[in-house]
Amino acid sequence: MQNIHIPEQLFEQYQTPAEKSIMYACGMLIVVTFILLFGLTMLYSTSYDPAFYGVEYFKKQLQWTIVGLFAGIAAFVIGHKKLSDWSLVLMIIAIFLLGVADFCFPAIKGAHRWIKLRGIIGISANMQPSELAKIAFSLYLAKFCAANMRYINEIFRLKSLVFLMMSGIMIGLVLAGKDLGTTLLLVSVMAIVLFVTGLRLRWLLPPALVFGSFLFWFIKHFDPERWSRLTSFVNPEACRSEAGYQLWNSLLAFGSGGWFGIGFGESRLKAKYLPEAHTDFILSIVGEELGLIALSLVIIAYLAFAWFALKISLNSRTRQGTLLGLALTSVIILQAIINIGVVCGAFPTKGMPAPFISYGGSNLVMVLTAVGLLMSIAAETASRGFHKELLQSIKKIFFFWEKNN
Repeated sequence: MQNIHIPEQLFEQYQTPAEKSIMYACGMLIVVTFILLFGLTMLYSTSYDPAFYGVEYFKKQLQWTIVGLFAGIAAFVIGHKKLSDWSLVLMIIAIFLLGVADFCFPAIKGAHRWIKLRGIIGISANMQPSELAKIAFSLYLAKFCAANMRYINEIFRLKSLVFLMMSGIMIGLVLAGKDLGTTLLLVSVMAIVLFVTGLRLRWLLPPALVFGSFLFWFIKHFDPERWSRLTSFVNPEACRSEAGYQLWNSLLAFGSGGWFGIGFGESRLKAKYLPEAHTDFILSIVGEELGLIALSLVIIAYLAFAWFALKISLNSRTRQGTLLGLALTSVIILQAIINIGVVCGAFPTKGMPAPFISYGGSNLVMVLTAVGLLMSIAAETASRGFHKELLQSIKKIFFFWEKNN
């Protein structure tokens, strides 16, 4: 009997959207678990200092990982639809917290990005409101675009003006806090989602040119520190003792690592030579200790995450699920692109952590919450009304437990 060749496309037609959604969700969870465990391992290597901090950063990151997992699970249980209904409230909360960070707390490393929680709720930590803003803005943006897709080019409608006002206030406060990376990130996510929704280029390109020109003028005349970063990344060797110091040491780390690295835990540049080695420049230490091959695997893992997340988004039953998935995926992947571009000298030096890998509680909680929302989109695609039934089941279990105790 001859072997019967069945084209791969025939399998696709027998896969229902529910089956595809489950497959994409499982794939994304596997990739996220790999990146997260890899990040914890590299953070242990990068931050371990027996004379000073020991494994303090690793322990804190482990605690934030647990908090982030609970936040992701909560987002999954509540569901993206319910959270989207609260998106305006979340936007107002995020705007308020951004204002508090800008005007009520002193600058840290030249930027007003953090709210110090020490003494407020009995814990010692810093909160970064811009991370909450990324989630709130994604929910608000997706809900607005899905509800107004037919009228997306009528920008002088009341709803459009309210959307632009809220978005402008949030982005303005982020910029006022001198968080240029997050400002560009939010603007880019907004442009991507609006373009996919159907907004014409005549409404996108002129504002982009005006905003870009204003930003360039503002940095050149009012932010000399960031202007020096813009000019130094072109030739970091020429100013390696000043503005290009961080980038020059990052490039030295990559050069020292070669293909296979100098060995796990053997980095020399993490020993007070490379600033922010455990946060924004942790991938430089990956390149030094594990080499170009390991760094390439990290990039492949990010690409795999993007592929699964976009598949979940495109497979969604609703426009809102598709647009929200696109916004969340853009937030995480653009962040990864900026970080990789910065550490290798393709972009000017900018404080942007590597998702799932860099040290930082607020960012880790944000990306894990985004994963929970993407899983929520996949679950709703696999079973319509999934979250409503899940919440009812939880209520029944809770009342049963309360009744018997």
